[in-house]
Amino acid sequence: MMQDACDSVASDAGQSQLCPLQAALAAPRSVESYDDFCRVALSLFRFIGAAYATGASDCWEAAYRFADEAPGIADSPLLVARAAALVRILRGGRPCELCFMPPSCRRLSKDEAELMRLLAVARNKQPGELESVVCQFVGSGKEDATTRAVNALACC
Repeated sequence: MMQDACDSVASDAGQSQLCPLQAALAAPRSVESYDDFCRVALSLFRFIGAAYATGASDCWEAAYRFADEAPGIADSPLLVARAAALVRILRGGRPCELCFMPPSCRRLSKDEAELMRLLAVARNKQPGELESVVCQFVGSGKEDATTRAVNALACC
């Protein structure tokens, strides 16, 4: 039986799951759709991504300065470290580079939307849901490390 490319597909557990095209279109692609903590994390991801892309230490300094100035952040160096740990794990487990937009951009790249989805799921604390989302985003062998890194960042 053939399915249309955008039909929902039944998973092994019998739950309906969106096809990749529907999932990409359903993901919020604007910064405004996330809470303050997620927007701070997104900016940190972008500064860290720029640091890796350019090798400029100014990007790291900008990440720490941004976290220091963000309201409601108790331990800004720890937050930057946890965001950097997640980016580092993801960079090592993917066949291609992560795509980050400039820090001031209001739109999200596909990779950023996935990172925001991971963070939102971790913050909602639904058992088993994070592992499922992580498996869709990272390659084999990096699921456990990614899950731990996302949980650590979400609890910061």
